[in-house]
Amino acid sequence: MTEPASSEPAQPDPSVRLAELEGEVARLRDTVLRSNADQQNQQRRHQREREELRKFATAALLEDLLPALDSLNLGLESAAKQADGRAVAEGFRMAVGQLRSILSAQGLTEVNTVGQPFDPARHEAVGSEPSAAVAEGTVLRVARSGWTLHDRVLRPAAVFVSAGPAK
Repeated sequence: MTEPASSEPAQPDPSVRLAELEGEVARLRDTVLRSNADQQNQQRRHQREREELRKFATAALLEDLLPALDSLNLGLESAAKQADGRAVAEGFRMAVGQLRSILSAQGLTEVNTVGQPFDPARHEAVGSEPSAAVAEGTVLRVARSGWTLHDRVLRPAAVFVSAGPAK
């Protein structure tokens, strides 16, 4: 004889159900860990971006000030060559010194180029001249100073480069 059909549904095996739940817990744990790692990475990225922004926020202002510094330096050189301009030259020298101090405090540094090998990332060649004393490809003189802001080139130095001995 056949057994009568039970009105209760069949119960799944408890060990199978436990394995399914453990798998679900492991998947959720992995999702939470990945989410936390993503959040930490994003926080670090935002921190780096804030530091970069703070570090280079003054770049446009400093770049605008450089022509004024160039003019002061030219005036200083001109006044120093004239006998009656010594007092004016000293005034220019003090103004240039103060301006350089302010710019230096903001992270601006003049690119030292004379005698250095030409570097297209830091120099702009405006001409070349023969020189028996200076090796080819070396900076002979500076036409306009170059500047870096926290090791990033703000304005390349305009330089004359040695073409080597005259032929």
